[in-house]
Amino acid sequence: MFMKTNDYVKYITQTFVQYIDQPRDERKRLRHERKQSKASFWYRWFGILPWVLYSEVNKRKNKSKR
Repeated sequence: MFMKTNDYVKYITQTFVQYIDQPRDERKRLRHERKQSKASFWYRWFGILPWVLYSEVNKRKNKSKR
């Protein structure tokens, strides 16, 4: 369950080196993809029901503006 200190330092070092070895454009692209795949604020914090209500309100607002 627990990692020894030496194993942990080795893991952190490998992760850091792997990150640094990636080209800058690749790092930006991966960061952007992670950001896009993240769930919306309403869904993450309050679940599906408030998100549905929020979506419906927005649909009705946009419909009435036309």
